Amino acid sequence: MPQHDRTAVVEEQAVPSAWRVRIRMHDHPGTLARIAIRLADLECNILGLSVLPVPGGVLDEIVLRPATGLPRRLLADAIRAEGCECTAIVDADVHELVDPASSTLLAARRAVDDPARLAEVLKDVLAADVVTLVPAAEANPARTESGHRAVFELGTGTALVARRQWAPFVQLELTRAEALVTLLEAAARNVAGPAVLDRPDGAAIVLRKGLPGDADAVAELHRRCTPATLFRRYHTGVRTVPRRWLHRLLVPPRGTSVLAVFGREVIGLGQLIPTVTGGAEISLLVEDDWQRQGIGTALLARLAALAEAQGFTELAADCLPGDDVLPRTAARAGLRVERDPENDARLRLC
Repeated sequence: MPQHDRTAVVEEQAVPSAWRVRIRMHDHPGTLARIAIRLADLECNILGLSVLPVPGGVLDEIVLRPATGLPRRLLADAIRAEGCECTAIVDADVHELVDPASSTLLAARRAVDDPARLAEVLKDVLAADVVTLVPAAEANPARTESGHRAVFELGTGTALVARRQWAPFVQLELTRAEALVTLLEAAARNVAGPAVLDRPDGAAIVLRKGLPGDADAVAELHRRCTPATLFRRYHTGVRTVPRRWLHRLLVPPRGTSVLAVFGREVIGLGQLIPTVTGGAEISLLVEDDWQRQGIGTALLARLAALAEAQGFTELAADCLPGDDVLPRTAARAGLRVERDPENDARLRLC
């Protein structure tokens, strides 16, 4: 394709309030000044400028207000006349015209407040056409589509796939987006930090993440539970837990466990495990002597907070037909409970 036909230009009858123009140029003194003079000659008002380093030069992104009736092709031709490559001209929103650092920080705040909006936030940060949440196994990060596709793994068995047709992503943009995702993962881990329950009797009960070193204490928890409590949790006749199960209970695949600890004893165990549909499953086990004291409610509320921090919008749990213990616990934790119409033993929590 000829060089002069490569610019991503979309002519429209309606005049936008601003254009986003990307210009690839050699990093020589005076080049940007000549471009600015050309824009002034065309009666374009520069509103913002970002410099994106790329191999062999720089990529300048200029947000400008075009003169009324100015064709985009004429602008692209003027830029090429200065020996530069105009790679894209697309509409911009002057209401979002802030420097990239401030924009990314504001976006991070939005994602921390509502993790379910991470895809939307990343779309704004990258000025992408679309960002899609997919299972990590289907993300295929090696498929870059000449820089128009990027993958960001979330560490929860899922990934975000960003696409942008109007211009390929440059490394600085990808680095900025990676930093945003890393920040949000750190915020989610902070939510998982230890917490002490506020109990009227003064008992110091700590909720914390389960670790492989807790295996013996979790085995003792199961030995202290009655067969009825274990049956409610596992839906089968389990009296003791095989050693090989303990690690999966404490470090579930791609998931998280939360323990309720009193002194050196583990008195409760909750799990949050991502599903292939983008939601997560939860499970609870509380020692008989500690039941009806708010331990299960606290564990479930903690699991719900972790799910929200990781962006899960759907929670599910298995419950024996006719058993109302888990539904009542979920209601006390502030969750709405619905029975799956196709499976009476399945609860949806939201």
